[in-house]
Amino acid sequence: MTTASPPHLAEALRRPGYLLSPWSWRALAYVVTTVPVAGVLSVGLLVVGAPLLAAVNAVRQGRQVELPLVLFLTVGALMMLAAAPVVSIAVTAVERQRLGIVDPRPLPAHRWRGLAARYTTAAAWREVAHAFWLGSLVPLLYWVFALLALLDLTLVASPWLAGDADEVIVVWTTVDTPGEAAPYAVVGVLLVPVLWYALGALAAVQAAVARWLLGGPAEGAALREVTRSRARLVDAYEAERRRIERDMHDGAQPRLTSLTLQLGLARLDVPEDSPAARPLAVAHDQAKGLMGVLRQIVHGIRPQSLTDLGLAGAVRELADEATIPVTVHAEIGQPLPELTESTAYYVVSESLNNVLRHAGASRAEVRLTRADDDLVVEVSDDGHGGADPACGTGLTGLADRVAAADGRLLLASPPGGPTLVRVELPCRP
Repeated sequence: MTTASPPHLAEALRRPGYLLSPWSWRALAYVVTTVPVAGVLSVGLLVVGAPLLAAVNAVRQGRQVELPLVLFLTVGALMMLAAAPVVSIAVTAVERQRLGIVDPRPLPAHRWRGLAARYTTAAAWREVAHAFWLGSLVPLLYWVFALLALLDLTLVASPWLAGDADEVIVVWTTVDTPGEAAPYAVVGVLLVPVLWYALGALAAVQAAVARWLLGGPAEGAALREVTRSRARLVDAYEAERRRIERDMHDGAQPRLTSLTLQLGLARLDVPEDSPAARPLAVAHDQAKGLMGVLRQIVHGIRPQSLTDLGLAGAVRELADEATIPVTVHAEIGQPLPELTESTAYYVVSESLNNVLRHAGASRAEVRLTRADDDLVVEVSDDGHGGADPACGTGLTGLADRVAAADGRLLLASPPGGPTLVRVELPCRP
C-alpha cells in the first residue's frame, strides 16, 4: 500500500522529503502572496501605531504628552475599531482563498448576516483579530526572516565581495581575501536548506493561526439542556440498537436458519411429483432469501468486520471491495468509543459509495487520524467535483448522522474537482 500524500503543509513538514517536494514551493507562494496583504494592513496600523509609540516614549522620559496627540490617538483608535469589522471582510475573503495553497482542507461556510452582525458576533471579531495579526506580527516575523536570508546571502557571496573590496564585514568579523571568505560561504550554502525549511515552518504557523481564527467554532451560546438531551437520545439509540442487534443475532437468525434447514430436509422427503413439492420449494427459497435480507439488516446495524477488525481494518476491507483504487492511511492509536467508531465507518462507507456512483473518479483516498480529542476522517477523490448537499439527501443524511455524534462535517467540492469530505468526531469516552 502506497504512502498517502500529506493533506496540508504542516503534515508535509514532518515528512523526510519536504525540501524537494512541491509543498516547499507552495509555502513560498503563500508567503509571497502574503506580502502585499500584510503590507497594506501594516501601513494602516502604523498610522496610529507610530504616534502611539511616540506618546509612550514621551511618558517614559517624563515629558508631557501634548493634547493634540492625545486627541489624534483617541480618534484614530476609535476609527480603527469602527472600520476593522468592515475591512476584515475583504481580508477574510482573500485569506480563505489563499489558505488553500498550503492547507486545502475546507473551512466552515461563511454567511453574510448583515452589517450589524459585524459588530456583535464572535466570528466577526475573530476575523478582526486575524486582520490585526496579519498586519502586525506577521510583518515582524517576515522582517526577521528577511534579515536572516540577507545575512545568509552575504555569507554565500562573501568570496566575490572580498574580491571587489579591500575588506568585507561578515557577521562578527572582517575578511580581506576570497580565501578567507570561503569557509563563510560554505556555511552559508549549508544554511540554505535550513532557511528553506524555516520558510515552510513560518508559512505553516501563519496558516494554522488563520485556520484557528477563521475556522473557529460557530458563534452563539449552546443551549446546555438541548445538548444534554441530544446526548441522552443518542445514548438511548445506541442502547436500543445493541438490543435489536443482539435479539436478531441470537434469536431471529438462529430460528430462521433452523427453519430453512427443516424446509430443506422436508424437500428431500417429498417426491417431486407431489402436490406439496412446489409450495415447499417456494417456501424454502423464500426462507433462504429472508436469511440474506436479515444478514444485511444485521450488517447495517453494526458490521461484523468493525467488531472483528476494528475501524482501520474494516475501512481497509471497504477499500478492497471498491471498484477503483482506494488508499487508506490510518493513524488512530488508542481504542475509540463505539459511537465514534460506528459513525466513522458509516461516513467512509457512504462517502466511498458516493464516489463510486457519482464522482467519476479514478482513485480515492481515506485518512483516519487523531487530533487531540477528535477523530478526523477525510475521504478525497480526483473526480469532477460539484457535490452539493442541496441536490440530494445523501450528504444531508451524512451530516445529520455526524451531528448526532456531536461531530461536524465539512465539504470542499469545487466544479472540476477534487472533492474532500472531512468529518471531525469527538473521541471522549
